[in-house]
Amino acid sequence: MRIGIDAMGGDFAPEAIVLGVKLAFDKLPFSTKLVLIGDEKEIISIMRRESIDPSGFEIVHASEVIEMGEHPAKIFSKKSDSSISVGFKLLSSGQIDGFASAGSTGAILVGTMYSIQLISGIIRPCITAPLPKEDGKTAILLDVGINPDCKPDNLYQYAILGSIYAENVYNIKKPKVGLLNIGSEPEKGNLLTKATHDLMKSTKDFNFIGNIEGNDLFKEDSADVIVCDGFTGNIVLKGAEAVYSLIKRRKITDEFFDRFNPDIYGGTPVLGINSTVIIGHGASNPKAIKNMILHTKEVIEAELSKKIKEALKQ
Repeated sequence: MRIGIDAMGGDFAPEAIVLGVKLAFDKLPFSTKLVLIGDEKEIISIMRRESIDPSGFEIVHASEVIEMGEHPAKIFSKKSDSSISVGFKLLSSGQIDGFASAGSTGAILVGTMYSIQLISGIIRPCITAPLPKEDGKTAILLDVGINPDCKPDNLYQYAILGSIYAENVYNIKKPKVGLLNIGSEPEKGNLLTKATHDLMKSTKDFNFIGNIEGNDLFKEDSADVIVCDGFTGNIVLKGAEAVYSLIKRRKITDEFFDRFNPDIYGGTPVLGINSTVIIGHGASNPKAIKNMILHTKEVIEAELSKKIKEALKQ
């Protein structure tokens, strides 16, 4: 297995990336090769300073960086030697099995659509966020930001994608799918959730349990896969992150709330595409980078793209 890492992506790159790669290297089997993509001189300089042997990694030089503030669609093709662009070239040509980056989310999505493309039959890709449950397990929330405006068909497909992800990466058998709404009754909600509920209620494609409300999100007997549009999902995600930050500022230690720390999840896959692409948080520290890389390995091993294709054929 060969995992490509954007060494120049993120607020603290390349420092945090190289240090995170070292942490991940110590956790990975010898058969897994880490391919760092970015400024070779900078990468090797940090490695030598930290007493990291560069020969244990493959370094692919990329002379450019796509900055967070640059327009993704315009800059992706202009900066063809950026770490993100080179990463997608390696991925699309089969030279790496997965690509992970904490860089510009917009540029990563543009690269995904241009070079990897959607699985046939998928209307729109989505990204997920893990939500801790009271029993120690984890629920999956999707979409959390790619698609703020959705149609019922999009949400229906998110339920399929989330179920496959939950079952094959989080080992949740027959995951329960809930539709995030303002009430549990089928007639509650806006036009989108009402129409989506009608579409889902008799399905055999996934284990639909009906509407769930915001106060059900973290309950142990609630849904394993929580479906919503990207606008709603992003607000839920940012709200959870805000609560975690508030608790840390107030110096409160709690085992459950510690699981809201985004560093322990590292990154999230883009679901519905023809390969493995993992997006990390822009403010990722070395621990988050390590976990992003380890999660990339898990997603590659789960063969999500293959299983999604099989599910859509049924």
